[in-house]
Amino acid sequence: MNHQWVLKSRPQDAVSDACFEWRQTPIPTPGPGEALVRVAWLAIEPTQRTWLNPHATYIQPVEIGEVMRGAGVGQVIASRSERLAVGDWVTGLTGWQEYALAGDAGLFGFNKVPDGIAPRAMLNLYGASGLTAWIGMTDIGRAAPGETVLVSGAAGSVGSIAGQIARLRGCRVIGIAGGAHKADWVTRAARFDACIDYKSEDIRARLQALAPQGVDVFFDNVGGPVLEAALDCLAVRARVVLCGAVSSGYKDRDHGATPRNYMQLAFQRARMEGFIFLDHVARFPEAFRELSTWSARAELVLAETIAEGLEQAPSALRGLFEGRNLGKQLVRV
Repeated sequence: MNHQWVLKSRPQDAVSDACFEWRQTPIPTPGPGEALVRVAWLAIEPTQRTWLNPHATYIQPVEIGEVMRGAGVGQVIASRSERLAVGDWVTGLTGWQEYALAGDAGLFGFNKVPDGIAPRAMLNLYGASGLTAWIGMTDIGRAAPGETVLVSGAAGSVGSIAGQIARLRGCRVIGIAGGAHKADWVTRAARFDACIDYKSEDIRARLQALAPQGVDVFFDNVGGPVLEAALDCLAVRARVVLCGAVSSGYKDRDHGATPRNYMQLAFQRARMEGFIFLDHVARFPEAFRELSTWSARAELVLAETIAEGLEQAPSALRGLFEGRNLGKQLVRV
């Protein structure tokens, strides 16, 4: 049997197990041009919370009764596809289930894991997290040597990679994270120059001490009061990269209040820009090359939090908004 998590009801606030139904269905049989994939790993990401709302954002919501959408990686165990052979490792939108059918669609369907790459790395460094971090810091933030870069959510999967990319580009990097353990990991393991623990420190006061000349690039994964604090500490012609707003909880049509001090953008002649990594497909090859080069040189450190068993997927998603994860949240199916 194929075990699945199906959306049962839309959350009004935090995600709960009651929003999903645990189902058993027959393992599907591949048709012409399809392959059957046994899912091994799932990526759990904050954006999945937005897919549970009734209104579309950059993608249509998951429908009631539909298998919960999510990226995964697995191995082909049966195939009627000329492109995918039995034994191939593939990555794509498997959904929260043990078995998925992979068609012959291209880039945004299922794709083979390149030789020499650990399959689960396609859900982290070479997946949405790494690509978002690279595009956001490289093309949107345009971080340059000698600049001061600030990253919120610095102990998360995207923020930790984004900050390390800035460091590798010769920037001075300051992180913001929640809790002493995470702040220590950000400076000790990811080698940021400093990290502010927002749970025990005053962000504005620490920023004024750490960046008296202002912040040139702010890569924001949090929004809310953290965003406002950063706007008060911008350098002239700074760039603010809007990647996420997890402090809002991503409730329906509630993705964070307008920053009360948004005129700091005008005063500092700064720019604020949001982006979705899927709009930058042409940049993927260069991103892969640079990320893989740094990884091969052991210049990037990745943290992972692993939940054991498909049963843990709803709890793992909820944990992202409770600060339980360090780095990428994965589920070992």
